Amino acid sequence: MMTFGALLGSLELGMIYAVLALGVFLSFRTLNMPDLTVDGSIVTGMAISAVICAGGGHPLLALLGAFAGGCLAGLLTGLLHTRLKIQAILAGILVMMASYSVNLRIMGKTPNIPLTKSETIYKIADRLLPPQYAGMVLNLVLLAVIIAVLYLFLQTRLGFVFRATGDNEDMVKACGVSCDSMKLLGLALSNGLVGLAGGMLAQNQAFADINSGVGMMVIGLASVILGEVIFGTKTLLRRLIAAALGA
Repeated sequence: MMTFGALLGSLELGMIYAVLALGVFLSFRTLNMPDLTVDGSIVTGMAISAVICAGGGHPLLALLGAFAGGCLAGLLTGLLHTRLKIQAILAGILVMMASYSVNLRIMGKTPNIPLTKSETIYKIADRLLPPQYAGMVLNLVLLAVIIAVLYLFLQTRLGFVFRATGDNEDMVKACGVSCDSMKLLGLALSNGLVGLAGGMLAQNQAFADINSGVGMMVIGLASVILGEVIFGTKTLLRRLIAAALGA
C-alpha cells in the first residue's frame, strides 16, 4: 500500500515537472536557445503563489500571478539578449542570479513561506474528489489543458513563425519578421510556464522556499531529452506529449 502511495505521489509531482518541461521545450527545442533563467523563474512562481495564498487570495489567482511573474523574468532575459546583445546563456545566468534578491523581496524577506493553513487548489480538489487521487487528477487536467493550448498556439500563423525562428533565423529575417520579437515572446512564454509549474509546486507541497530552484533546469532538460528518445518526435503533438511524459 505504501509503494502504491509513493507511486501516486511520484506521478503527481511528475505532472508538475511536466509543465516545467514544456516551458524548457519552448526555449531549448523550439527557439533553440539555452535559457538558464529557469532556476530563478520557478522560484518566482513559487514565491508569488505562496504570498497570494498565504494572504487569503484565491489559489487560481495565485497560479495566474505565478505565470505572470515567470513571464516577466523571461522577458527580462529576452531584453538583455535582444537589446543589449548579451549572449542568451549569459543573459539567463544574470537574470537567474538577480532573481534571488527579487524573490526574497516578494517573500517578505523570509526564506520560507508555509501554506499548511492556507487554501490551495489541492485542498479544494481533496474536498471534491477522493483525496488519494485528487492531486493526480487535478494535475492531469491542468497538464492536458496546457498541452492543448500550446499545440493550438503553435499551429497558428504566429506559432509557425515562432517555430521557424528556432529552425532558420535568417529565413525568418528575409521574410520581414522581427526575430527579436519572436525571441521575447518565446522566452516570456517559456518562463511563464516554468513560473506556473513553480506556483503549482508551492501549493502541492504547501510551502515555498527560496532555494527550491536549484537543479530545476537539469530536471527540465532531462525530461525533454528522455521524452524525445523514448517516445519520438515525429509530429508536434507527439513532441509536446513526449516532453511531458519524460518528466
